[in-house]
Amino acid sequence: MKTQRAGYGLFAALVALTLLISGAIVTTLTALDSDDRRQAASEAGAGARSGNTTARAVGTGGWAGSWSAAPGRAGVAPAGGHSVRNVVHTSIGGSEARITLSNLYGTEPLRIGGASIAVAAGGAAAVPGSLRRVLFDGRPYATVPAGGHVVGDPVPLTVPADGHLLVSVFVPPPGGGTVTLHARARQTSYLALGDRTRDAGASAYTRRTSSWHHLTAVDVRAPAARGTVVALGDSLTDGAGSTPDADRRWPDHLADRLRSGRWGYGVVNQGISGNRLLRDGVGPSGLSRLDRDVAGRPGARVVVIALGVNDLLRSAGTADPAEVTAEVTAGLRSLAERARARGLRVVGATLMPFRGHPRYSPALDAARGQINTAIRAGTVFDAVVDFDRALRDPYAPERLHPVYDSGDHLHPNDAGYERMARSVDLSALTGEGAPARL
Repeated sequence: MKTQRAGYGLFAALVALTLLISGAIVTTLTALDSDDRRQAASEAGAGARSGNTTARAVGTGGWAGSWSAAPGRAGVAPAGGHSVRNVVHTSIGGSEARITLSNLYGTEPLRIGGASIAVAAGGAAAVPGSLRRVLFDGRPYATVPAGGHVVGDPVPLTVPADGHLLVSVFVPPPGGGTVTLHARARQTSYLALGDRTRDAGASAYTRRTSSWHHLTAVDVRAPAARGTVVALGDSLTDGAGSTPDADRRWPDHLADRLRSGRWGYGVVNQGISGNRLLRDGVGPSGLSRLDRDVAGRPGARVVVIALGVNDLLRSAGTADPAEVTAEVTAGLRSLAERARARGLRVVGATLMPFRGHPRYSPALDAARGQINTAIRAGTVFDAVVDFDRALRDPYAPERLHPVYDSGDHLHPNDAGYERMARSVDLSALTGEGAPARL
């Protein structure tokens, strides 16, 4: 267990000492920000990039993704004015932060009456002195159109790496209606009556929720950051089966590895439980999520694609496995080609075994094997992460090794997710020292 997650007391004291320093730093960085943005805009307008899919840090303006959650479904918002305090886990730290709020599934405009961000001291409480109000084009409120999103203004804040933030959002009366959620967050967040976005204490946040509301991203300004790794997947990326409130999804462990060395990459998790590659269902299909959930992430350099198992499981009894095999392989290849066209390095994961799951069949397992053969052949992705070999039982390769099985024979446990992250070759992930694929 990592010592950072064992408690917040010592960290809170350190943050309190550094908050005064961050203001001076940010004053200097803000002066540089407009030039960085002009450079980024110039590079973005330069036309299509070359076929080099080695991860490259260009045009980031010093911004990288530290946390993200793909909007997965619609929910019903509480009636009356209420605040939601989202608790999120950072991958990379920085001296400024900005948030993205989504109304993707909203049927009406979403009114934001206030928002704030703070360093978490545990539960819904903020580290004293760390709470900052979030503005939107200089105003403390915003209206997010149905189907749209809004990005907050940058906020000076010493954001810890491998830490927790509180992002609080006030929705004024009458409330209710449709709200955009990321359900099954594996993280406890909190709700309160009224506008409690500026409360540093936790006493007003009396209700708990296992979903993130409205919030889809926290980016940080970190001039030393080299870019962002985006994990695009389903429940196996979302962390189903891992311990709640412990940050033990495989992208969390991958962020630990990248942070501990010379890499300088943020990691954002764009997994949606139940998501499929080819068709909409629980969230939009993986094929349709590339621009918003991957290429749209600040500093995106690498995408790790771990999709396809739900296409197999949900086809059980309704389609020819051979046809599903061909469709999934073609879909992965198409997604990879489109990602490369956007200048991303594309890493693909093999599909892990699921014998013992209620929808398992030998025919579907054979289809999984054929898809994995295509992935390992190197004709689909720039590099391969072999989650199948890392977690399967060597004596029964059609099932997860019992030591990694959460118990449902599909999702790993904490040890399994750590094993997945350990199976990633970091040099292959970023493409450093690897020949470009044209």
